[in-house]
Amino acid sequence: MPLFTEAKPRECGHCGRHVTHDFCRVYGDSDDRVHRCRKCDTTVRIQQGSAAGRNVRTPDPQTSPGRHGNEPERWSQ
Repeated sequence: MPLFTEAKPRECGHCGRHVTHDFCRVYGDSDDRVHRCRKCDTTVRIQQGSAAGRNVRTPDPQTSPGRHGNEPERWSQ
């Protein structure tokens, strides 16, 4: 029985950035895969399950301009 397993690289399935083992374990799906990370999604959505690949009710900052701190064009005049 091997004592050490080969460590596989952990990255966000959406943006490809590195994520920690603990982030995968806590927020990832049942296979510890992360579908969204803190760089490409908000903490609220991640806590609701977006990192595990679930659809959540909170608008996605990638597809909803002006949400979650982004400035909409009409405000920048």
